[in-house]
Amino acid sequence: MIDTSLKTYGEDVFSEREIRQYLPKTTAAKLIATMRDGKSMDPSIADAVAHGMKEWALAKGATHFTHWFQPMTGGTAEKHDSFLEPTGLAQAMYKFSGKNLIGGEADASSFPSGGLRSTFEARGYTAWDPTSPAFIKRHENGATLCIPTAFCAYTGAALDMKTPLLRSIQAVKRAVERLMNKFGSHGKHIDITLGAEQEYFLIDRAFYLKRPDLLQTGRTVFGAAPAKHQQLDDHYYGSIRPRILKFMSEAEDALWRLGVPAKTRHNEVAPAQFELAPMFEDINLAVDHNMLIMEVLRLTAEANGLVCLLHEKPFEGVNGSGKHCNWSIAYGGRNLLSPGDNPRDNAIFLTFLSAVIRAVDLHADLLRMSVASAGNDHRLGAHEAPPAIISIFLGDELSAVMKEIETGKTAKKTGRTAMKIGVDTLPPIPRDATDRNRTSPFAFTGNKFEFRAPGSSQNCAASQMVLNTIVAESIDAICDKLDALGGDFNEELQKLLQRLIRKHKRVLFSGDGYAADWQKEAAERGLPNLKDTPAAIEPLDNPANRALFAKYGVLDENEIISRREIAAEGYANRIRIEGRVALEIARSMVRPVVADEFSRLATAIGQARKDGLKAGLRGLGALSQKLGAGLDDLHVKCERLEKAIDSTPGKTIAAMEDLRRTVDRLELLVDDHRWPLPKYRQMLFIY
Repeated sequence: MIDTSLKTYGEDVFSEREIRQYLPKTTAAKLIATMRDGKSMDPSIADAVAHGMKEWALAKGATHFTHWFQPMTGGTAEKHDSFLEPTGLAQAMYKFSGKNLIGGEADASSFPSGGLRSTFEARGYTAWDPTSPAFIKRHENGATLCIPTAFCAYTGAALDMKTPLLRSIQAVKRAVERLMNKFGSHGKHIDITLGAEQEYFLIDRAFYLKRPDLLQTGRTVFGAAPAKHQQLDDHYYGSIRPRILKFMSEAEDALWRLGVPAKTRHNEVAPAQFELAPMFEDINLAVDHNMLIMEVLRLTAEANGLVCLLHEKPFEGVNGSGKHCNWSIAYGGRNLLSPGDNPRDNAIFLTFLSAVIRAVDLHADLLRMSVASAGNDHRLGAHEAPPAIISIFLGDELSAVMKEIETGKTAKKTGRTAMKIGVDTLPPIPRDATDRNRTSPFAFTGNKFEFRAPGSSQNCAASQMVLNTIVAESIDAICDKLDALGGDFNEELQKLLQRLIRKHKRVLFSGDGYAADWQKEAAERGLPNLKDTPAAIEPLDNPANRALFAKYGVLDENEIISRREIAAEGYANRIRIEGRVALEIARSMVRPVVADEFSRLATAIGQARKDGLKAGLRGLGALSQKLGAGLDDLHVKCERLEKAIDSTPGKTIAAMEDLRRTVDRLELLVDDHRWPLPKYRQMLFIY
């Protein structure tokens, strides 16, 4: 029975409430200061924190603890250790020390390292991240205390997704403080916030278990389009079926207990597709929470006889799934990406807005790199997913404001004089001043930017790490320019913003991102169009990009090289696996059924002729001809794919797509009850 009260919200989190309850007053104050303000952790309090955390975890039924981290696999990892400590013969006690809390050692030999360490060098270390609270993961037979940690090699090199994110947060906070100082503000708390919307598919587990492609790759490598899929737009925001609503309610209950502010649930565009959206939070915590969201969705689905598919494109021909990342900055509790209603606020808003525009224009290649994956390659560029060309959508009113600044003239005869930064008030810009552009990869949505390119299965730490870094660089570049200027601050700022807009406006685009004309126009503007993963990860080879990450201490040269190698190897391995799965299904499941169907038809035709029957021979003959031709084509395509698998990913993909066309045609010819794979019309509508 789900508890509908708010009493259970956050009950499985070692939050400030529990910290004050289980820790000595001075210890609690120091830990909370670290959590709230990012102050250096006082190591002297580690033992007291560990003891209080253990007592809380035991009260929650936990018998084990784990350092919960995010290796470069895209998922999470954990190694469970019990609190049990022997004290004598057949005697034991529960114990958890500060040393156990602060760090741990994990065998890192089988985690992706991209050459940062040799396979035989197995040491890996986890380091407690006190800014993200510990939590309890429950299972049927108990519970485990999970401690969010960073993960590094023996040399100190980052082997995870969290460490570079934390470094990038520090970088952008320093830059924000520097710029706010120029506006006369000092020492206020800075928040980098994120709200990560999560899209996913649900199918009945019985269908999933009969699909080797879904089991091993997360997507269907074969499947003919059903007569009806999303053409009628009747699934989007439609009434949620009882079985799905039960699943959603249970998932929300589990997430609320973990302090995850799951807020919105609804049917998405494609049949069997859904979305969960949380409220925005501190960016580090939001990333941790998104990883928990994906895990809770998978586990809750399994408990309900369903399977949650997080692949970006599990079904061909319908919408794929993304992870829309809503990013913003606050200073002293005020959102810096909110226009405000006085001249000073407007000046701050326009400066930060210009900094983001500059960052995206100069580093669009890095943003595209951050969302590169084999799965996302299938999704980007169609069915409401943004194209691979990174551009910014501002909306009509804000675009007009930027035009006024650029030209120094008002766009309309409104009785106003030309805008002066810090003197005249911006034209009122309501939060939803314009329609949304579903084809824009990077859209301003009232008081934040929504990066729509990340894929549903991806750890959004990668894209947020890049975004933080490039914005930090852009803010610093503006500060450097302001430092070199004399005269009236507001006048010099206006001239600077005018130059920035003129130089970087090429990245602003409000039209249809799917249009062929945009591809041509983007090329003329000089915007990169990195269409697939091999092209998208090439920017990591650029010395200027490597220097950027090194300058802000986010990634050093070796860490960048390692991520480049991991991305390339992971991509090649995934394509190779998909190719082998497709070949196995085609040869061992599809071909025998088609051959048997062809044989039965041939026997029936022969018997009819022997009996002197003419009726039906034309239809049987035509079907037999199609099946025979399809069987021959299947053989040729399988041979071609087998050779391609041992060559390049590009050739493997082309051979897989060619084989798919043949298999999908055969699906429509073979007896429905004999076809070996559950069909789209079943998986997408029976749940």
